[in-house]
Amino acid sequence: MDFQFNFAVDENENSEADAQFLLLCSPKHKQESRGKSRETADPAADSSPKLAAAKHGDEAASKKKLCVKAAKEHSIPEDLNKVLENKVMETVLDFSYVKLSEVEMTCSGDADSEGIVSKSVSSHSDLIPGVYEGGLKIWECTFDLMDYFSEAEIKFTNKTVLDLGCGAGLLGIVALQGEAAKVHFQDYNSTVIDEITLPNVVANCISEGRRMMGSGKDGKARKPPSKRPRKAEGSPDVLNRCRFFSGEWSQVSQLLLNSNKPCSKYDIILTSETIYNPDYYSALHDTLAQLLDRKGRVYLASKVHYFGVGGGIYLFEKFIEEKNVFRTSMVKTIDQGLQRCIMEIAFKNCC
Repeated sequence: MDFQFNFAVDENENSEADAQFLLLCSPKHKQESRGKSRETADPAADSSPKLAAAKHGDEAASKKKLCVKAAKEHSIPEDLNKVLENKVMETVLDFSYVKLSEVEMTCSGDADSEGIVSKSVSSHSDLIPGVYEGGLKIWECTFDLMDYFSEAEIKFTNKTVLDLGCGAGLLGIVALQGEAAKVHFQDYNSTVIDEITLPNVVANCISEGRRMMGSGKDGKARKPPSKRPRKAEGSPDVLNRCRFFSGEWSQVSQLLLNSNKPCSKYDIILTSETIYNPDYYSALHDTLAQLLDRKGRVYLASKVHYFGVGGGIYLFEKFIEEKNVFRTSMVKTIDQGLQRCIMEIAFKNCC
């Protein structure tokens, strides 16, 4: 595989969509969005110490609520046309993805039982802690990690892979393309899995999608398909290697470990932009410790610092060091825009 991506916009029928997509992934947009999210969650940041203490108590109670969001496994419908029904797909680089603006207009009622689409739109925020954790968007660190797969020649063949905090699921789709034995997708929100992740996986794995997403050595995107809703052409074997989960990390871990379906631990766990909030570090660390194979690897992509939210790569690295379970290595640093890093995580005392 070769994923030498760049952010040049092709001058074709899909250029406007690509330009909009890349704007969403820009450092400036990311910083502004995270800042807006924090403003929504923290309106009393400059109030008195007494009020701040009260607010801290409210936040502590809120954290407890976050930890009980139930885990759920999402089944793959036999009729794949239902997955893609009324979905308008766009293409960036070699991948198809559900057009977000269409989801915002059409996703309501039972299709958005969590109400995250309406809440995200009304609050003009891509992050509402404990409600919506950003899975409707694709963030730039996802592409950093995909680039790294090619540069480091990461092999997925016959591996068991988890795309943790998957959102659009592009990292897991890359693993599927790399002939992984199994790929599991997890996101906090069930709406994201049903309306974004699963359609993206189906769209990139049906026969038309597989021809489209084959990447050449030049790393250039192929001609994008029509924006019209697509029709699935049968259930490819690749989907039989997939499972989809929603819910808070600790709950998903328990579902996997206690499931009637056998679930081996993961050879590779992929996660991007999931350490923006320090409040989630403990749950993430425990999930990695529970689900990673003793000889496995975690590849984590992140901003160095998330302004307004407080998390970042070095803060999480320090957290891991204090836990003394894993060893870490910064395998790549990207200096364009806001500085970003890719961290490799493995158990201590393992080969």
